[in-house]
Amino acid sequence: MTVQECAEIVERGDPDRLVAAMSAPVPDREVLFPLYAFNLEIARAPWLTQEPLIAEMRLQFWRDVLDEIEQGKTPRAHEVVAPLGAAIHARAIPLAPLRAMIDARRADIAREPFVAPADLWDYINAGAGSLMFASVAALGRTDEAEARVLGRVQGLAAWLEAQPELLAHGWRAFDAGFYPEMIDVALADLRSVRGHDFGKATPAARAASRAGAILKRAKADPDAIIEGRLSESEFARRGRFLWKTLRGRW
Repeated sequence: MTVQECAEIVERGDPDRLVAAMSAPVPDREVLFPLYAFNLEIARAPWLTQEPLIAEMRLQFWRDVLDEIEQGKTPRAHEVVAPLGAAIHARAIPLAPLRAMIDARRADIAREPFVAPADLWDYINAGAGSLMFASVAALGRTDEAEARVLGRVQGLAAWLEAQPELLAHGWRAFDAGFYPEMIDVALADLRSVRGHDFGKATPAARAASRAGAILKRAKADPDAIIEGRLSESEFARRGRFLWKTLRGRW
């Protein structure tokens, strides 16, 4: 139950946040990797079974974990739990956004369509918005509104990238006709925070560094969303992160 095991989980499942975390000083990596591994564990839970009750039980496990961390109880035997608890206590990470991230995944279990853009925005804010807020808070940034704006932008980009996989799993979650409007909102939000300095929390903010490019491709070529052509090459991905890291940008 080590931070290294959390890093290995992130390496396998979330390359953007892996590189973002690696751009942080070592003490901050020891906080970011457990948070990002926690996110992956709850994100996987609804997709590991076709039984909604079992999926809900997996999410309940993580609700109980957060309650036990809050109460200072002995960590459960899971590779993420002890490092997560240590990070939460060391940096006073708020638990409310972590609980919101778990609750958001109930939509992944139900796999019902979102009716309007506001419903999808709520889902993204509870998931990606909460993770961004928790991760920048862990690095000392206290502006929740700004963090959530950036998290929602990143979350919409990730949602669009994931559409082919979600459709393959039979989840037609949203009317694609609403995407142009949502993309315009997200790009405007990104411009609103682009010049902001996240200070020591810049590595956490850097997890959203590809969002703008993804959203611009989706705006220019809507068919790329369903056809799975939004992602850039691994070489371009790593080059973008390196360029921003060397310049201290997110």
